[in-house]
Amino acid sequence: MSNKLLYVTQEMDPFTTISEISDVVRQLAPSMKDKGMDIRILMPKFGTINERRHKLHEVVRLSGMNIIVDDDDFPLIIKVATLAPYRLQIYFLDNEEFFKRKSIFVDDDGKDFEDNADRMVFFCKGVLETLKKFGWPPDIIHLHGWMTSLIPLYLKKVYNNEPIFQDSKIIYSAYDHTIDEAFVENFKSKATINELTEDDLSIFMHEDKVSLNHGAAMYSDSIIAGSEVLNDFVKDMAEDKEILEYQFQEQLVEAYLGLYKSLTEDSDEAE
Repeated sequence: MSNKLLYVTQEMDPFTTISEISDVVRQLAPSMKDKGMDIRILMPKFGTINERRHKLHEVVRLSGMNIIVDDDDFPLIIKVATLAPYRLQIYFLDNEEFFKRKSIFVDDDGKDFEDNADRMVFFCKGVLETLKKFGWPPDIIHLHGWMTSLIPLYLKKVYNNEPIFQDSKIIYSAYDHTIDEAFVENFKSKATINELTEDDLSIFMHEDKVSLNHGAAMYSDSIIAGSEVLNDFVKDMAEDKEILEYQFQEQLVEAYLGLYKSLTEDSDEAE
């Protein structure tokens, strides 16, 4: 199996370990490489990540872009590290204003950062612009966590004519720890990019509140319950999608591999 598989995640062990996401991605990526898949991983370069210890260095050819968030420009720096002994490359999206701080999503008093929505928009748009520079067309884009939740919408509505994404299948793993309730009323206006309107962002509203998991699931080809309590959620969102209920660690790799194969085989048959 030689499909190109991209993991986009808000965390991964050993760089960040704040939830089960870090363990899931750490287990999946080396295992899928062993299965013959071509793997890339993208994640934020939070200030808690020790660059010297993990031997990060800047990728000059990928850096230098500016990402527009809420009408302001923010420089995007790309850094890379190799996860030994697997020879997996992890690319980190960095920006001093958004990610330099020495905590991830909350301040010293435990309050959510007021700019978490801006940070998410920067990361999601930055991921897609970085992939364009890669020139590496992923067969599968597997997203982990709320911070990746805008990518399915952006892919289907903004980047839908980009050749590099024409054959990409999108999988969104939904987890039960989100920060929806902390998002401000102007979330929809912040998350609009290019020709998107606030009406396009309405899919992220559920029962008059922001629901990042709902919005991401609507535009994904497949959804996974990353947390056991979300099994009912993925079933409810299952119309015209392949779903995967929560998998315990011992079944994780084979279950996800089966889903990857199913999605890529469907693409081959469509051709």
